[in-house]
Amino acid sequence: MVNKIVSIIKKYKIAAIGILVGIAVILCGIISYFWYENTYYISTNDAVVGADVVNVNTQIQGKLLEFDINEGDEVNKDEILARQEVTNTPDSSIDSSLVRAPISGIVVKKQSTQGEFKLAGQTIATVADEDNVYVTANIDEKEIQNVKVGQAVTVKLDEFNGKKFNGKVKSIGLVSQNGLNQSSKDKNGEFKKVNQKVPVKIQFNKTKGLVLGTNASVKIRVK
Repeated sequence: MVNKIVSIIKKYKIAAIGILVGIAVILCGIISYFWYENTYYISTNDAVVGADVVNVNTQIQGKLLEFDINEGDEVNKDEILARQEVTNTPDSSIDSSLVRAPISGIVVKKQSTQGEFKLAGQTIATVADEDNVYVTANIDEKEIQNVKVGQAVTVKLDEFNGKKFNGKVKSIGLVSQNGLNQSSKDKNGEFKKVNQKVPVKIQFNKTKGLVLGTNASVKIRVK
């Protein structure tokens, strides 16, 4: 009977040791994973899709006689987008009455309608360059020294349910998000140190059909 009890205890000890070893292996794996991720990558979900955008402005004052573009329309550089009424002006103003697209791209915002009177220099639409779409990721100031132009990046877009795209670091901002805000004091007038983030522009291999301003997450390979 005693031998049987001893045998059972030994079996439980062996099983317990096996469980402890298994737990240790799992913990080592988890620790190794996080060490590897934190050493070789910088990740953030503080990122948004953006593009170079240019306003379409009038050159003279006058009523918009023609203006039939819509948001989502593709336009070519120098394409005539609108025509203004010309009254009591030199012949040279006739060409200035034609409002042309400053770049090729897609109309992301229409800010006027046909028949409106516009002053010179007023914006009637905004065009985004679809060939220059990027993600701007805000990287912690304590990590920014590890980020270099040309480093490989994995980009995930919320718009596409987290689908991955390959990219690379295009440029690193010279001013933090709050760098132009000279005040570092709270409402009581006391200095308050705030952790800063630096914008990093990332090019990636998906440019068409994106909604500007949508969320993204990035993973930058720094080693």
